[in-house]
Amino acid sequence: MTYAIIETGGKQIKVEPGRFYDIELLTAQPDEKVTIDSVLLVQNDGEVTIGQPRVSGATVEGTVLRNFRDRKVLVYKMKPKKKTRKKRGHRQEVTRLFIDSITLNGTVFAAQAVTNENTVVDDAPAQEAETVAE
Repeated sequence: MTYAIIETGGKQIKVEPGRFYDIELLTAQPDEKVTIDSVLLVQNDGEVTIGQPRVSGATVEGTVLRNFRDRKVLVYKMKPKKKTRKKRGHRQEVTRLFIDSITLNGTVFAAQAVTNENTVVDDAPAQEAETVAE
């Protein structure tokens, strides 16, 4: 299993190739390629590379799927016995990013292609249990 921990939007996110993640808004348009250089850790089949603070020569490449607004977060403030109440809402701008590959010193770790193999189904009829009525 290959994954990396990246820093984007002031947050640290664990990403794997072949998956998508919702991160803070990027300036890129949909279907545009994005390269993230702030990689803090790379793990590939038991080999762990930790940066101080970043891994040199490591990049994460992804494709922007779309930009949208996240669900509304409600903020409710109240002071008891004072009849003071404030209800406010906020929707954060978000980018959905599909991770294409993780690169470490020229070695590319990409998502393995999913193959849909047709399984062979036994065409022989199943033996049915006979019930004997007495």
